[in-house]
Amino acid sequence: MSWRPTYRSSKFRNVYGKVGNREHCFDGIPITKNVHDNHFCAVNSKFLAVVTESAGGGSFIIIPLSQAGRLDSHYPKVCGHQGNVLDIKWNPFFENVIASCSEDTSVRVWEIPEGGLRRNMMEAVLELYGHSRRVGLIEWHPTSSGILFSAGYDYKILIWNLETGEPVKMIDCHTDVILSMSFNTDGSLLATSCKDKKLRVIEPRSGRVLQASYKNHRVNRVVFLGNMKRLLTTGVSRWNTRQIAFWDQEDLSMPIVEEDIDGLSGLLFPFFDADTHMLYLAGKGDGNIRYFEITTEKPYIQYLMEFRSPAPQKGLGVMPKHGLDVAACEVYRFYKLVTLKGLIEPISMIVPRRSDTYQEDIYPMTAGTEPALSASEWLSGIDRDPVLMSLKDGYHRPNQLVFKAPVKEKKSVVVNGIDLLENVPPRTENELLRMFFRQQDELRRLKEELTTKDVRIRQLELELNNLKNVSPKDV
Repeated sequence: MSWRPTYRSSKFRNVYGKVGNREHCFDGIPITKNVHDNHFCAVNSKFLAVVTESAGGGSFIIIPLSQAGRLDSHYPKVCGHQGNVLDIKWNPFFENVIASCSEDTSVRVWEIPEGGLRRNMMEAVLELYGHSRRVGLIEWHPTSSGILFSAGYDYKILIWNLETGEPVKMIDCHTDVILSMSFNTDGSLLATSCKDKKLRVIEPRSGRVLQASYKNHRVNRVVFLGNMKRLLTTGVSRWNTRQIAFWDQEDLSMPIVEEDIDGLSGLLFPFFDADTHMLYLAGKGDGNIRYFEITTEKPYIQYLMEFRSPAPQKGLGVMPKHGLDVAACEVYRFYKLVTLKGLIEPISMIVPRRSDTYQEDIYPMTAGTEPALSASEWLSGIDRDPVLMSLKDGYHRPNQLVFKAPVKEKKSVVVNGIDLLENVPPRTENELLRMFFRQQDELRRLKEELTTKDVRIRQLELELNNLKNVSPKDV
């Protein structure tokens, strides 16, 4: 690895990773064995969500963070999907609302009760159908409370307005499977990486591609670097080495700088902290996490240190800023999935400081839990930066907003002149099976409705007979 030997002073050069004690870990979890390149884990300040191994459909579990320790084998699950769950994401503004997507072509939004689940949850507050093939990625808009993006294996990105429960836009500019999505700070730009080896910057409301790269190496993951107007990608070079590249978002013709990491084969996941300008790189199947400091001037990417662990990671969940332990100078926290042990362990990134007072230089104002605008405002063309909050007094203010799911009627869904719910012929045997299971569920629901109505009809007939048999003297 060709990192420059020049010394550069940084307040983050001594950051170290600290693994949580055994009593803070989550044990006995049947983590999914699915090989899809996602994290299968999502965290917020209340709950930990993990995709689990299950037969006959897809499921995930919701564990309150206060209930660390060994999990009961009969712990309740969220199990409404008919296919494997491929991605889960917590709503950044409603901490009890989580979205999931699956191989059954659906996106679902769930509302988790306070304190977690007491029984299996089957019914979602919203079921969103619009993709013709399995859905591999979902992302919440960073500033709007009711906008959700989903990317499917039909090479399309759908924008969902959760205030109405309908798709409002279809982005159809990709020629292969979409591998990752990332927003800039105010959500006015969307960057995507695709299996066709191209990196794209898209204006999401119009679906127009503003920039596209034509590099020879494969780009796997992309992340916006805060307000720097820069992008960072992880991928594979021509010589089959893992590589990161630094790009100008307004010119993707050539990367500003490229650095080879190593010769391993696992996918590199990038995580960027916009408050500290630190980049974390974690490889799937690796046991280590490298971290760097990003600057807008040369050398752009400065290697800091590396956290090492013997246990390989399948995925990593990231705690939002308002859930960190400010008193311990914690600047980042991962939740690491260790499949072989059925274990999830927290890893805290800590800046060593002698003083016990609040360290304002490492905790600037950060994006809070209050949305900057509604879904209708964002769709009308308004962009706003996130509503910032201070971590100085800790996080105690609860969000007063209440998530309300729209009441939906069955009807056609037309986006860009295409009816997304019309019968799409299945392309594979798996798609045929998923369509079959969906039709079986619909038949079961209709039979239940028919049985209920038959019972009601019989009751009314009996009441009518009783009225006829009543003599005039009895009236």
